[in-house]
Amino acid sequence: MIAGTLNGQGSLRVRVARVGEGTALAGIMRLVAQAQQSRSRAQALADRAARLLTYTAIAAATITALIWAMFGAPWNYTIERVVTVLVIACPHALGLAVPLVVAISTTLGVRHGLLVRDRRGLEEARRLDIVVFDKTGTLTLGEHRVVDIATVAGSAADAALALAAAAERDAEHPIARALHLSATDRKLDLPVAREFQAIPGRGVSAVIDGRTVEVGGPALLRAKRLDVPGALRSAEARAAEAGRTVVYLIDDGEVGALFAIADAVRPESREAIRRLHAAGIEVAMLTGDARAVADSVARELRIDTVFAEVLPEDKAAVIEKLQAQGKRIAMVGDGVNDAPALVTADVGIAIGAGTDVAVEAGDIVLVRSDPRDVPAIIALSRATYRKMIQNLWWAAGYNLLAIPLAAGALAAWGVLLAPAVGAVLMSASTVVVALNAQLLRRTPMESI
Repeated sequence: MIAGTLNGQGSLRVRVARVGEGTALAGIMRLVAQAQQSRSRAQALADRAARLLTYTAIAAATITALIWAMFGAPWNYTIERVVTVLVIACPHALGLAVPLVVAISTTLGVRHGLLVRDRRGLEEARRLDIVVFDKTGTLTLGEHRVVDIATVAGSAADAALALAAAAERDAEHPIARALHLSATDRKLDLPVAREFQAIPGRGVSAVIDGRTVEVGGPALLRAKRLDVPGALRSAEARAAEAGRTVVYLIDDGEVGALFAIADAVRPESREAIRRLHAAGIEVAMLTGDARAVADSVARELRIDTVFAEVLPEDKAAVIEKLQAQGKRIAMVGDGVNDAPALVTADVGIAIGAGTDVAVEAGDIVLVRSDPRDVPAIIALSRATYRKMIQNLWWAAGYNLLAIPLAAGALAAWGVLLAPAVGAVLMSASTVVVALNAQLLRRTPMESI
């Protein structure tokens, strides 16, 4: 056991081997801190451009004064040209081109359940090549459910599940919970079970409507010397291949149904992966589960690459290996053991319902814990980048045209701008940038 492990039910007796800084949890936290410190900080393009424009405006004003002085222009005329150049040059538009878009995109993200903790993460999302998902609690519910039901001829799957869930009503083990939750998901009415008995190591028994109903695994069938009916053998083989837990329903001494139990896939996961594929983004899954279990989930969701049986401390190394291939990686996870991988990835996306450590490690937090929000992040990132570029081009283009006009480049043709006109144009350029940034609010989050 490691620090941070959750004991769902029952009791444990453990011997403490390491404490404090020696625990696995502390080691993971150190990895998180190291990765955060090693991440480089990019300088803001808009700030550099605005600073450069300020120097350019001062230089342009100086050159304007020198040129008009060389031509013998009156000092009042020269000063008017210099003032117009300084007024019309608009570092405001360049300075606001990015921050306005950033503020609006952040607000837009919050409204859609996307909490941006680090702007670099949102900026990088538009360039992703691979999205790597943790399995448990991210692509799956993190709780076991009945994922497959097989019955003998003439029996209904829902009726068999209702019987099994009723028989397990008073049990407390994870199999019973999986049956209860699955029956609840299907909105089944459970019959009344009486004379409940737990069969240690094998299953449970109860009397329902005068019939003896037993639920248990292969050990129960062996104890009762029952064979699996031919109608259930293919389902049994599928479950074994996928690494799922198999539970049988015995109704009055005859095997009537088989239930395959596993960590159920989130209903939203299929749509999320479909949208990522539509965007040309590769999808991978990273899990500590057995290869058979991981491959089963990957086939169901059409995941491109699977990394199975990966130890918690090795997850970050998998991300680094992909990055070494020149790929830009996003990691999506919810657990303590995902934290180093989250901070190592180019974009760390934490599931909001996950652990505090994972949330702290993520650049972006999915408040709704919905995998479909991952392609929404990419959509927002791309739309945000487009607006930034549009604003920067507008601000730069405006200054390239306006400064020569203000200096009097077309004076020979009678085109002169007064300082007051320069002030109006400067204000107008800022307004255009602000209005264009507001158009970001119209971005459909489901589009890529």
